[in-house]
This record gives sequence, C-alpha cells and structure tokens, in this order.
Amino acid sequence: MKTFRTVAAWALCLSLLFALGCASEPEKKAEKKEAPAKAEVEKAEAEPLTIGLILVGPYNDKGYSQAQYEGGKYVEEKMGAKLIYLDKVNPADRPGLTIPQVVDDLIGKGADLIIAGSDDMTDGIIEAAAQHPDKTFIHVSGDAALTGKGSKNLGNVFGRMEYSKMMAGFTAAMTTRTGKIGVVGPLINAETRRLIVSAYLGAKYAWTQVRGKDPKDLTFNVKWIGFWFNIPGVTADPTQVAGSLVDAGCDVLLSGIDTPEVVTVAKQRREAGKTVWALPYDYEKACEGQGNLCLGVPYFNWGPPFLRIAKQVQAGTYKTAFEWEAPYWADINDPDKSIVGFAAGEGMSAETKTALKEFVAGLGSGKIDLFTGPLNYQDGSVFLKEGETASDKQIWYMPQLLEGMEGLSSPK
Repeated sequence: MKTFRTVAAWALCLSLLFALGCASEPEKKAEKKEAPAKAEVEKAEAEPLTIGLILVGPYNDKGYSQAQYEGGKYVEEKMGAKLIYLDKVNPADRPGLTIPQVVDDLIGKGADLIIAGSDDMTDGIIEAAAQHPDKTFIHVSGDAALTGKGSKNLGNVFGRMEYSKMMAGFTAAMTTRTGKIGVVGPLINAETRRLIVSAYLGAKYAWTQVRGKDPKDLTFNVKWIGFWFNIPGVTADPTQVAGSLVDAGCDVLLSGIDTPEVVTVAKQRREAGKTVWALPYDYEKACEGQGNLCLGVPYFNWGPPFLRIAKQVQAGTYKTAFEWEAPYWADINDPDKSIVGFAAGEGMSAETKTALKEFVAGLGSGKIDLFTGPLNYQDGSVFLKEGETASDKQIWYMPQLLEGMEGLSSPK
C-alpha cells in the first residue's frame, strides 16, 4: 500500500511539472526514489516483536493457561508486542498435533519468540527449537537449559511457586477444624511432587508451630487425577475426587490442577450444609465471586518475566538460561515485579491473615526455611538430616512425597 501511494504521488508531481512546462532533474528523481526504500527499512526495524504462545489448556480456563495468556497480553500492553497463540494443545483436544507442527505454524505467522507453556511439552519444544535455530524459544518449566539437552536458543523460566504453595498449606492448616486437608493433584512428576510437598510443609508448620498441635493429628491426603485438568475417559473426574476427600472428613481442599473444580465442590457441599473451604491454584482471580468458602489462591504472574525476556529478545541481548525466580519479597503481589503471589480470599480469618503475614516475612528473610531437616521421604528413607538444608537440585527433582503425607509418590 505504501509503494502504491508513492507511485501515485510521483504521477501527480510529474503532471504538475509538465503542466508548468518544467522538466524534472534526473539527480533529484534518483534522490527521491531512494526515500521509499529508506522508509521501508525503518518500518522493518520498527516492527513489533511477535510472541507465539502455546497453551496446554483453554486460554480462559480461570487457571494455569489463562494466567499465561494474560501474561502475554501484559507484554502486548507494556511494549507494543504482538501476541499470537494456540490453546488446548494437549492429546485430548488436539490429538495427533505435535509441538513442532504448532511452532511451524506460529513462525509462519511471524512469531519471533516462542513460549511453550507446559512441562509435558518438553520433548516437542526441544525438537522444535533445534529445527529453528534463528528463533528464540522459552519453555515454561522444564530444565533443558540446565541439563544441556536443549539447543542454544532454548531457555527455561519458572516461578518458585513452592513458596506460594507453602502459604496455601499454611492457610489450610490454620483454618481446618478436623485436621484433615485434601489435595486434588494432577499428574505425578517431579514438579507436582515438590509443589505438593511444599504445601504440606507449610501446613505442618502452621499446625505445629502456630497452633501448637501434634503433627500426628494432621492428615494431608493427596489424590491424583492423571493430568493437568479433566479429560473425560482418560483422567479421574476431579469433581468426584474432591468429593471423595470431603467424604473422608477433609474440610479444606487444596488444588494442584489447572482448573477450579475444588471451589465448585466446596460450594456444592456448603449448600448441602457442610463446612468446607477451598484453595484453587494458578490464577489470581480464582477466588473472585466465590464468597467466604475460598481461603486464597497461590498464583502465577507471568507478565513480568515474559516482558523482561521479550525486551531482551527484541534488543538481541537474551542469553539462554535456566531461570527459577523467587517472589518479589517486598510485595509478593506486586503485579509488575513478582512472578508468583498469594491472594487472600474472603474466607481467610483475621487471625490467619496476621499469622500468614508473619509467616511470609519469615520466608522472605530466610528466617523460616521449611526445606531443612530432619525430613524423610514417604518410604522412610532420609531426605534431609538434622539441620541439613535442601539444595535447589534436591527440591527441583523431588523423587517422592514426604513422610506424613498420604497418597501415591509415583504413578501406578
């Protein structure tokens, strides 16, 4: 369109010159012909960065995928980038579709930076990154940049959600009247184990150190559904799983899945006369409109890390890295600085809010380190000796649940 306007302008100019009986000078014509080419170069240089986002679930799932989608929209707003995405990239919704195929499509639509949103995309994003060495790839979760299994254009980023999960477990244990906490977990892998272990450690701390109760009187029951969200006929139904935990006496439900079924079940049981609370997962607004049954939500805030990486990619300064970011401790809910947070729900009591604030301050200062021994794995073997503190590697590759937790540590 721009070239057409330029030609039209020249035609008008020439007609005026001839009408005046003048001839255009060859030197000036040549000089003016260069202008459009220069403008096109400047336009190309000013083209906004295009981000291709691959989501495992629906972009509006009120959970994990929506948090990433809104992170991408945050980057659009803050730096004028363009977001393109494909959601529901999983074997149930899009059978036969591979990650390399999705990447080819996104790059064909102009993507400069590819972000793969889920741990189960590991093999596919490693393959795709190797096929497109001129593009930058980020895998949310994963460890290819740490292990060296990925190509030089593939980095990893994740938030230390362990801290927010500790806050969720702490809140659950401060609230429970039965001493029984139920967890609806997704599939079983190192990521999900370490997050649910973190929730247990937070619950155990509140139960013993704040409420002064015997750890033997705390039940922490984990039931897994088999994937990040419900796939009828493939996974266990999270609604039924959550209901079974309530039937077993759990009065607080913690979610480890991408979608908010624990809140739905808690609401149903409340309406039937049961006193039940819930803590959803992933998405900051998951408690909105749920009333006082919702205690709070540990959530991801992908905007700040996505923005930082996008700016580096645009500037040509991004260096492949394994980034496992801690919360912004000055304010874990700062929307422009903290990769993870914990939003209090209407159901959180004033007493719990006060205790939680002190707990968060202790985590941030390092005064409280829950990954300190003695701690044993579920099978009784030693995880950490007395006074020993876990390394990042030990936490990241958590091989089992811990002693005191009920539930499977590995798939059947």
